[in-house]
Amino acid sequence: MDDIVTEFLVESLEGLDQLDNDFVALEQNPGDKDLIANIFRCIHTIKGTCGFLAFSKLEAVTHVGESLLSHLRDGDLQITPEIISALLTLVDAVREIMACIEADGNEGSKDYPELIAELERLGAGVGAPEEAPPEPEPEPEPVVEAAADEAPLPQAMIDFKPVKAKRRTKPEEVAASAPEPTPPAAPAPAPAPKAAPKPEPTKRASQKESSGAVADASIRVDVGLLDNLMTLVGELVLARNQVLQHTTQNSDAALNATAQRLNHITSELQDSVMKTRMQPIGNVWSKFPRIIRDLAATCGKKIKLELEGQETELDKTILEAIKDPLTHIIRNAADHGIESPEERVSAGKPAEGTVVCRAYHEGGQVNIEISDDGGGIDPQRVLRKALDKGLIGPEEAVRLGTREILSLIFLPGFSTAEKVTNISGRGVGMDVVRSNIERIGGAVDINSSYGQGSALKIKIPLTLAIIPALTVTCREQRYALPQVSLLELVRLEGETAVRGIERIQGVPVHRLRGNLLPLIYLDEVLDHPPVERPESDDEPIVNIVVLQADGQSFGLVVDEINDTEEIVVKPLASLLNDIVTFSGATIMGDGSVALILDVLGIAQVAGLHERGDRQARELESENDASSGRQETLLLFTAGEDHRVAIPLSTVSRLEELPASRIESSGRTSVLQYRGRILPLVYLADALGLQRPSRDDDVVEVIVYRHNGAQVGLVVQEILDIVDDDLVIHRFESSGAVVGSVVIDERVTDVVDVAAAVTASNVPLYRHDGQEAPA
Repeated sequence: MDDIVTEFLVESLEGLDQLDNDFVALEQNPGDKDLIANIFRCIHTIKGTCGFLAFSKLEAVTHVGESLLSHLRDGDLQITPEIISALLTLVDAVREIMACIEADGNEGSKDYPELIAELERLGAGVGAPEEAPPEPEPEPEPVVEAAADEAPLPQAMIDFKPVKAKRRTKPEEVAASAPEPTPPAAPAPAPAPKAAPKPEPTKRASQKESSGAVADASIRVDVGLLDNLMTLVGELVLARNQVLQHTTQNSDAALNATAQRLNHITSELQDSVMKTRMQPIGNVWSKFPRIIRDLAATCGKKIKLELEGQETELDKTILEAIKDPLTHIIRNAADHGIESPEERVSAGKPAEGTVVCRAYHEGGQVNIEISDDGGGIDPQRVLRKALDKGLIGPEEAVRLGTREILSLIFLPGFSTAEKVTNISGRGVGMDVVRSNIERIGGAVDINSSYGQGSALKIKIPLTLAIIPALTVTCREQRYALPQVSLLELVRLEGETAVRGIERIQGVPVHRLRGNLLPLIYLDEVLDHPPVERPESDDEPIVNIVVLQADGQSFGLVVDEINDTEEIVVKPLASLLNDIVTFSGATIMGDGSVALILDVLGIAQVAGLHERGDRQARELESENDASSGRQETLLLFTAGEDHRVAIPLSTVSRLEELPASRIESSGRTSVLQYRGRILPLVYLADALGLQRPSRDDDVVEVIVYRHNGAQVGLVVQEILDIVDDDLVIHRFESSGAVVGSVVIDERVTDVVDVAAAVTASNVPLYRHDGQEAPA
């Protein structure tokens, strides 16, 4: 059975069960207006929904009942036992139709014309004729003499039975069935007609048992009760963590086995309770068709909305948090994204635009994609607006790429609307969308192709009640970091810890794989008082937690990195709501309390924003290549002891392979490498050097990725990896050698590997089989 029909039956049968009691109470207290209004709402809801689901018989029956209740609610009619009986019969009829719908999806063969007529009569205020008193003892009836044109008394009108009406006797049938009359001395008066027996009470209990199967399969629970149950499960998870922590220090096999059993049961209970809080995202999307329709009419556009993955489930609190951001994105797609029909036709598009909402689970998160086939985002227009509003400076603007320009729409106060309307133009929108999404541990990204459309992708967690987190220590205090914001962990030891952290115009940074990573010291953000660390002979250690917030990566420097575990999120007291660096608290396995860090709040307090990485690159570019800076290079020889260096960040792997594995493909030397064919470039040839004459059985190969393809650089000998403040003397040359540097008191050429590979004319192929561009 369709889910919508099932939900309709469950809700309606629950309402009908309540109506039985409401009608009895109304008969005892006819003046209760609130009770009449409740009954009217229940019947009205059933009628409206069954009309939507095309249940015509059910709609016809409930419609006349609704009309009668409307007169009672307005005071046009007075409550009488006759009206109550008719309405109770209506309830039984509705139950009977629903039983048929539940059984086979149809409304059954009965049409209930008598019931409809009775309800219409009562609604019109027409009273029934008075009922004649019955005979105390029935006696044999004398023969009734009647002419063919003489009609009998209206027996059916004296005693009306709504469920099954008595058949009226036609005058001709009376005349035909009567024996031939004998001439009497005087006409005998006709006896009073016998009253029809009263209808038997309807057996509602049996009907209720036969039609409530679908209602018995589900139960409605108050949200507060579910929240309380979730809280108790959270306490159980905390107790489980404490037990597991104690068992790690205990050698009792029986105790350890019991603890593992407790762990298993708790995890299953946690999953089951979490499912009770899950709701389909279609509950939020249900209002989008109306929004799109109204906006299309207001803007004079033709827009079609497609919804995919409406059954994707999220926690109820997550749904409430994303409702407003998603609504704003949908409005933007209709207002800014989709063009007018005339513009679309002139661009070779259909006059009707399309907005697609898609949701799916992936990697323990929910992905929501909202795309349109509209005009896309003009990067140059965005850049001009940002400059006009003073959100960026001219020097910064010239260095921005397309993706960075698109990210400017998330800046506070940014808007491309020419004028303020009731739809847009107030400069409040996408910045709030990103902040709200990231506040619940999510991330938002945008892609656009000018003239073809835009796509916005949101990643959000399934729930906020119990989350995986990384625990860290700072100044002997433990903190929890939501794992959804964690990218990687970096540990610097010894000399690397001393020289691995630089300061560019006072900003601490770390060069991570060739990119500058801004650093934030947690003790400084939390305003811990400075302490003097005792001197020791131990090598210095720097622990960096690489996080992402507000579209930017940064490193959080902590004292220790402990472990990952599931934590139960406890809200902070209302007095602490203004502290943006914390999002909650949790109880650890040893019973201590740990504060949960708000990654976005930490980034804001430290002054980082989405343009921080661009500013860091600007600071880096200010240091001319001729000045000393730290660089990580791979040092090797090519040719006869000719020393060469390349940036280590361009290297995929270093291999030492048997020379016998080298084969030929046309004029190119190749290797069978990891299931693929790896073309080889002899770097000595590319640099115009003489190949070394070696009789070794092995070759040393540097695996380098170039334009989506891999190539092997054959070198003479790999020497070392150097990481030092180097002064690169650059050449004004277009060759592969871009400059020289002094390493270990020897001049070493710095090579542009991409230029060397291109000059070798070796055909390269990507993993998909397509030829890679030069």
